[in-house]
Amino acid sequence: MSEEFPTPQLLDELEDPQNSAVLDSNKGLSSNRVLKDIFAGTVGGVAQVLVGQPFDTTKVRLQTATTRTTTLEVLRKLVKNEGVFAFYKGALTPLLGVGICVSVQFGVNEAMKRFFHTYNASKNANISSQNVDLSRSNTLPLYQYYICGLTGGVVNSFLASPIEQIRIRLQTQTSNGGDREFKGPWDCIKKLKAQGGLMRGWFPTMIRAGHGLGTYFLVYEALMAKEISTGLTRNEIPPWKLCLFGAFSGTMLWLTVYPLDVVKSIIQNDDLRKPKYKNSISYVAKTIYAKEGIRAFFKGFGPTMVRSAPVNGATFVTFELVMRFLGED
Repeated sequence: MSEEFPTPQLLDELEDPQNSAVLDSNKGLSSNRVLKDIFAGTVGGVAQVLVGQPFDTTKVRLQTATTRTTTLEVLRKLVKNEGVFAFYKGALTPLLGVGICVSVQFGVNEAMKRFFHTYNASKNANISSQNVDLSRSNTLPLYQYYICGLTGGVVNSFLASPIEQIRIRLQTQTSNGGDREFKGPWDCIKKLKAQGGLMRGWFPTMIRAGHGLGTYFLVYEALMAKEISTGLTRNEIPPWKLCLFGAFSGTMLWLTVYPLDVVKSIIQNDDLRKPKYKNSISYVAKTIYAKEGIRAFFKGFGPTMVRSAPVNGATFVTFELVMRFLGED
């Protein structure tokens, strides 16, 4: 590796502590910072849904199709039979829910980063535990970024699982008018709860979210740390780079978890009264592999990968710009 970018331990010494904001740990972390994390994450989540919902609807239709089909065929039938607004079927729930989910993801991730800054400083005898640098521009070892994202993913799965369950049920509902099984998000919630299916698919969601978000934030923060190592502060990194880093991070996330996401979607779309797949990851995997081979685990892969770049670029750039607007303190 060139001398310009040292071995990627990404430790706090990459930036001069004297140029960073120092927080007296005796005063504790201001609740304003936590609220800012949550608010910025919520706005980022809204941007994510608005950009990504059409791609996500297409992906879910492909993942849950019972016969072989293509992206173009799904798009053609959807527009012809249901109209262009069908791309936003089930959007109300994620618009509200994903905003909350992303705020949890980013909020927990930022809280864990502050925890590791404090932990690392307390281990260093040369740094007073009373003056711990919690600047967002300060950097951590790579493995700690993975743990931060993983923790956010596990916590978030308790919210993401029912939200995605509702969205998938509405997205795969092709009938209109009085023939619809679910009249809307609230009707779907009531019926799922009554049949004990609201948390179906939580375990695969937890695994996907944990590892996926660990990868997601690891890649993003590694790219940000590389920029910081050149002498820039976090706030000086241009928005186009934030967008590019977010796009690449989202792409890496889906490359690592996509087959599991297919299994999760099938479990969450299964019949509520007589589940065909027994709510089992291994049973779904064996069944769809026996029927269609390895390609079964990559249904909808194209739309997802096309979606991941703009959606996650929008999410990260929105989060970072809102944080800059609100200020670091």
